[in-house]
Amino acid sequence: MSELQQTPAMSSRLFAEAVGTFVLVLGGVGTAVFAAGFPGEAGNPVNVGFLGVALAFGLTVVVGAYAFGPISGGHFNPAVTLGLAAAGRFSWKDVAGYIVAQIVGGAVAALLIFTIANGAPGGYEGTLGANGYGEASPGGYSLLAVALTEVVLIAGFLFRHLFDRTTASA
Repeated sequence: MSELQQTPAMSSRLFAEAVGTFVLVLGGVGTAVFAAGFPGEAGNPVNVGFLGVALAFGLTVVVGAYAFGPISGGHFNPAVTLGLAAAGRFSWKDVAGYIVAQIVGGAVAALLIFTIANGAPGGYEGTLGANGYGEASPGGYSLLAVALTEVVLIAGFLFRHLFDRTTASA
């Protein structure tokens, strides 16, 4: 005999999205800010490098998916939420709430990272966890290159959802 599965309340789902996004930003961006570096860097001889930052992001997504996925679906990124809604796998009426929760969770984690970094002797000078395009990109990539990368990688992540509509949310 199977038990009835109940969808968690919206407040629980939004809280799980906010906390999951907080964990993702704290773990991934925190690693980039405090432990990344270039190999052989004199001021930071022990660092995780780019691979370590990538692993930190990947592992925090896995932790978030296991801890919060059963509650909220584990999106943790507005691009994922929008992609799932566009594929018919997530209700459009819930999109705005999820995106707000994700922004709040990410902003709280970013504020925590900034506060910790600013606690260094003499404060923090420089750009925290810089990424982006142009001069803010470690490789100097254009906005078009960055946007295309985001679209292609998120599309790949959501690919199976575009074709499997058997469990679409109403």
